[in-house]
Amino acid sequence: MKDNFSKQATEYSKFRPQYPDAMIDYLVSFVNNKGVALDIATGNGQVAQKLSSFFETVYGIDISQNQLNNAIPTENIIYKVAAAENTFFKNQEFDLITVAQAVHWFDFDLFYKEIYRILKPDGIFAVLGYGLFSTNADSDKIVQDYYRNIIGRYWDAERKYLDENYKTIPFPFDEIVTETFENKLTWTFEELIGYLETWSVTQHYISKNNKNPIDLIYDDLKISWQKSDKKVTFPLLLRIGKLK
Repeated sequence: MKDNFSKQATEYSKFRPQYPDAMIDYLVSFVNNKGVALDIATGNGQVAQKLSSFFETVYGIDISQNQLNNAIPTENIIYKVAAAENTFFKNQEFDLITVAQAVHWFDFDLFYKEIYRILKPDGIFAVLGYGLFSTNADSDKIVQDYYRNIIGRYWDAERKYLDENYKTIPFPFDEIVTETFENKLTWTFEELIGYLETWSVTQHYISKNNKNPIDLIYDDLKISWQKSDKKVTFPLLLRIGKLK
């Protein structure tokens, strides 16, 4: 598993969009027992915190201590440093296991072997994520050019799984057909730029070129944003399965 987010952990916790409650409620509705849940690659604990309202105990693991330092403290959440493919949990421990916006970074074979080990026989496994947001036509044009042309060649190869809406990831489970969800937000310009700053590819570009690629679009995007309704829509990705 790659660690692409330790460097910008504080910004990640501040600017990454939350998953809407309706999506979490829907996911949890498939879980029979609400004993113990696990959120893998929990980052700043967004999903873990939402699950904590439903489960007696929630574990959140991540390979980045910096991310966990910015995680949301909640009484029934236990945060630990651990890799997705090699955890310290007992066999058949969890009623629900989630991984949000991270499964594409994992070694699939090792990861799924671990899921089969630690998920209860009647448990639920869920992959969550979100694709590239859309907004007003003028700002969309600028962001799409940034995404595909300015920083396009700096994306990790694994990004393709998100571009393909997680439809092409291996998924060795009895899959449950799910509803589709969107996340609609209203952002200030600071929030828009803050989110773009959290992209791993932005950091890759800075490391290679010693300059921030956002500077190349900043002025045009600001003018565009000030004239817009400042609304963004994220397509949400959700795959739910049970052990075969």
